[in-house]
Amino acid sequence: MARILILGAGVMGTALSVPLTDNGHIVNLVGTHLDDDIIAKLQAGYAHPRLGIQVAESVTAYSYHQLGEAIKGVDLVVIGVNSHGIEWAAQALGLVLSVDIPILAVTKGLAGDGEKLSILPDVLCANLPDGVRDRIQIAAIGGPSIAQELAARRHTCVMFTSTNPALLQHLAELARTPYYHIWTNTDIIGIEVCVALKNVYALAVGLVIGFLEKAGKAVNDAEMHNLAAAIFAQGMWETAYLVDKMGGKPESVYSLPGAGDLYVTCQGGRNSRMGRLLGLGIPYSQAKAEYMPNDTVEGASFALAIGQTVENMIHKGDLDAIALPLLRTMIDIVCHNAPAIIPWEKFFTR
Repeated sequence: MARILILGAGVMGTALSVPLTDNGHIVNLVGTHLDDDIIAKLQAGYAHPRLGIQVAESVTAYSYHQLGEAIKGVDLVVIGVNSHGIEWAAQALGLVLSVDIPILAVTKGLAGDGEKLSILPDVLCANLPDGVRDRIQIAAIGGPSIAQELAARRHTCVMFTSTNPALLQHLAELARTPYYHIWTNTDIIGIEVCVALKNVYALAVGLVIGFLEKAGKAVNDAEMHNLAAAIFAQGMWETAYLVDKMGGKPESVYSLPGAGDLYVTCQGGRNSRMGRLLGLGIPYSQAKAEYMPNDTVEGASFALAIGQTVENMIHKGDLDAIALPLLRTMIDIVCHNAPAIIPWEKFFTR
């Protein structure tokens, strides 16, 4: 039995408590400053308001100002905050974290500083204090994992990744269940790039929902699956290019973190909802303000986070503009309110 702290009481952080507690572990679930309402409901014995499940009796909910108390005696820290909160999480943990406690991150995304792109485990590490960042062990989770399905114990297949194979084996043994299937892989760069890019390409696939609605019903009820599939394939094509450029391995693109995670993200959710609005011809800023003001649309957030850095890298010759027509289109749509026009003639030309 292990004692595990999960930082972030959103749907994925809380869903991970299910396989962990099924394996007999004790979980301290710590909310961020944005999770006060969730933590209050869990402490009062209610089901998680967004996930729709009752947490196990071996889960104790803590508010974020109780982090110092909640981390006492734990064997593992799981980070389940959103991509915007990764620096905050590092700084909060840096005040109380012991170097002998490994970190397992479920947060997905890339960071851009204007000059280069970085995977989030590196951003997390860079924001830890001196004396911790050089010694802490960090792993991450990638692959198609919808939180509600995991919480319902539906079969879910993921990869745990780290540069330390022994750590991976240990973490997999802690979390693996008959329904939570875990593979391990040391390609942390490739896996992290894949799981980050999937959001913006799922947003691109979501445009088709709006295109179809705008075009109206076909006389023979034809859909636009051909169109969606081509956008999906171009997203995979560009993902392979960026994984290679950042030093990852191609097999990650064509397995769970790449193809698998992009597929599941295209099935619905906030990226698809925003994609529909953009496909209908509504500029991004208007769509966000009028229709989804309180929703974090990960694909759009990703484009905003890396857009300028990507353009700067292309300008310097660090990235090839010809290889990334769909990514550049989505950056223009989100960052500059450009119309949703697919650059077909630029696809598959690298």
